[in-house]
Formats: sequence, structure tokens, C-alpha cells
Amino acid sequence: MEARPRTLLGMLTPSSNTVLEPVTAAMLAGLPDVTAHFARFRVTEISMRDQALGQFDLEPILAACDLLADARVASIAWNGTSASWLGLDRDRALCAAIEARTGIAATTSVLALAEIFRLAGVTRYGLVTPYLDEIQERILPSLAREGFECVAERHLRDRGNFSFSEYSEETIAGLVREVAKARPQAVVVLCTNMRGAPVVEALERELGVLVLDSVATALWGSLRRAGVDARRVRGWGRLFGAF
Repeated sequence: MEARPRTLLGMLTPSSNTVLEPVTAAMLAGLPDVTAHFARFRVTEISMRDQALGQFDLEPILAACDLLADARVASIAWNGTSASWLGLDRDRALCAAIEARTGIAATTSVLALAEIFRLAGVTRYGLVTPYLDEIQERILPSLAREGFECVAERHLRDRGNFSFSEYSEETIAGLVREVAKARPQAVVVLCTNMRGAPVVEALERELGVLVLDSVATALWGSLRRAGVDARRVRGWGRLFGAF
């Protein structure tokens, strides 16, 4: 007997990330025909040091894509947020390179976020991250160049990357509540190694504002690129029911 049709999603994962894999699997728990598969490349520090910036050079990422292609995935997503401070054109070029090399549709957490903003008509957002000042100071103009204004932000001044996973859901929720006071159209938890996704739905009910977590945006973009209706994901916030 032949196996039932299934859709395989490929995820490029920072090597020190311990959040995005279990959270992605949990979000897909109600879709037995869809599974996520992960390839890592080395990311251990988020800063503007040359060594940290070099972690996002193209060739190690493309080598990880080659391994995902062996699994015959329907899409490949860079499940990371580096383009938010390096510029979204970096992710656009990365996706073009992935598609040219593998023939597989590609997306990223940050490109999916920008797409969601445009679909939802969001121009004013609040931002929560764990990052250093030097990173946060680059994210705001990077997203402004795309037409998105940050009206409130909080960041934890941590160079991580492993340590990002150790902040509690309560800490993240508290930061979201703080930036929501500025009445943005959406609040973004921007880091794929933070536990934002599990608190999104409760925060949206409490605050009455769209809350977007970058692990969720990566999954949303991956599903769309693979031809799967993202509205099939239930219980993880308004994002999956809206588009």
C-alpha cells in the first residue's frame, strides 16, 4: 500500500537555537500530512562583530540547503532574523540563490513578516527582541526602508544566541504588553530562539492587537511556498486564520 501524500518543509536553523524546532512541530501537530525538517549551520552570537556577521555568509547556508534538498522538501525557509538588521535585500538574494541552486521555493522569517504586514495593512508596529543595542538600532531603519514604522520597542541587550531560549514566556509577554501601550497595529517578537509563539493567542485576546512571532512567520511563509493552506494551523494566533 502506498503512503498517503505528505508535504515536507525544510528549515534552515541557527546551530545554537533550541526553540524553533519544538515550537514548529507543535504548530504542525494538527496537520498529520505536513512535517518540518531541519538543517543547521553555525550561529552562536548576535552582534556587529566581524566574526558574528560572518556567520551569515552564503556558502555554509547553501551547503545546508543541499542537505535539505536530499529530503525532497517542498520549500526551504531561513528560520532566522538576520535580515532585519542586515537588510531585507540580503534575504531576497538568499532566496534567489537557494532557488537557483536547488530548484526549491524559498522564503525567510523576515520576508514573510514583511509580506504579512503588507497583507494586513500594518505600517506601525511594536518590536520585542533579545538583542544588543547595536542590533536593535539597525533593525528600526531596516524595516523603515520597507515602509514600516516602529512606535515602541523593548530589547534585552543580550548577545546570545543560546541564551535567548532561556527567557520565560512570562518575560516575553511582559515586554509585549509594554510596547502594546503605544497602540501599534501589530507587535512583533523578532527572534526565532525566543518562546513568543506559545503566548501569542492569549496576548491577542488580552490586548486586542495582532501579535506576530518570527517562528510563526517562518512557518506561515513555508506553508504558502509549499502550496499548503496556512489557515489549517489552529490555536497559534490570528496570523494563521487571516491569510
